[in-house]
Amino acid sequence: MSEAAVPPSEDDVRRWRRRFAAEANNRGWSLAEQAVRTAAEDAAMLDAAYASRHLWAPIGTADNAAYAELLLGQVHAMLGNGPAALAHARAAHARLAAPDRSAWEIAFARAVLAHAAHAAGDAALHAREYAAAIAGAAALEGEDRRIFDATFRTIPPP
Repeated sequence: MSEAAVPPSEDDVRRWRRRFAAEANNRGWSLAEQAVRTAAEDAAMLDAAYASRHLWAPIGTADNAAYAELLLGQVHAMLGNGPAALAHARAAHARLAAPDRSAWEIAFARAVLAHAAHAAGDAALHAREYAAAIAGAAALEGEDRRIFDATFRTIPPP
């Protein structure tokens, strides 16, 4: 005779979602930083980006939502989906490039917006945000700079 399964607590569900959301986010960025990906890895990168946003939605903060949009903007730009890239990058940029944000967030949001603009064929926006990302990156050091550079090297120059 088996016992009925005890449903997880709300705290357990939140903890699991947080863990899975972070893992999906990290997987998406890890794939996005690869110099070369297979078609299967491209699909996994896109799946990870959407999974991150989906998992953060009911439990995350506005910052978590913006970071998920940032990843989606970068992934869609890398895959050549200009309109989707621009929509997601603009959503992230609206929050993360505000004057009260950290130098890392501002530079990163500008870099992803530049990449999205390139994918969407908006040369003026691409050039403006690319230059702003470079200027913002000058203030970055250590791990922040390493993470920024890993993504920025994937963005075509104007």
